[in-house]
Amino acid sequence: MNRMTASVVALTATALAGTVWAHSGATGKVKERMEAMKEMGEAMKSVAPMMRGEAQYRADTVRKAARTIADNAGNALTADFPEGSLHGPSEALPAVWQDWDRFEAIAQQLEVTARGLERAADNGIGPMGDSSNGMGAMMGQSDSGDMGAMMGQSDAGTMMMNNSGSSVMGMSADHIAQMPADGAFAMTAKVCSACHGDFRAEDD
Repeated sequence: MNRMTASVVALTATALAGTVWAHSGATGKVKERMEAMKEMGEAMKSVAPMMRGEAQYRADTVRKAARTIADNAGNALTADFPEGSLHGPSEALPAVWQDWDRFEAIAQQLEVTARGLERAADNGIGPMGDSSNGMGAMMGQSDSGDMGAMMGQSDAGTMMMNNSGSSVMGMSADHIAQMPADGAFAMTAKVCSACHGDFRAEDD
């Protein structure tokens, strides 16, 4: 397993950790957003083994998963977080509303990356670590193909977009759609991690 492959796996594990939040006792908007998070988590899980080379790659499955994520992201995601909806078993942190602009930007960013992933599905898995033809070249990265450096290391705050949320690190969904599917998937996983890291309470 080379460094880029390992990084994709690490990002995926981080993004998936805790995506299926406890639903017991949840009602109203809290329950609705938990269901949305569950759908996105299951979508990520359905394609993660393909991205790790552990299952046969199926473009139609990737497209379906990406569409599920995109449909639950953006405005649909922010609509599930009306101010003050911290009742019940919610694991949302007050930071959601204290730093609403950032939360909204990440929600929009997630939709952008997922739409790009949906369109990148037909590109298949790229030559991992090959900066001349893989994700490294698309991002202007060095020959190392180091996903951590390319995606802003572990600091999710360094991977932000313009105020409209229409691009990721200066890239639109059109650009992401030109990537190998595993590169687009890694970007989507990183956005999930950014949101969880800043706005979701950690398990005890």
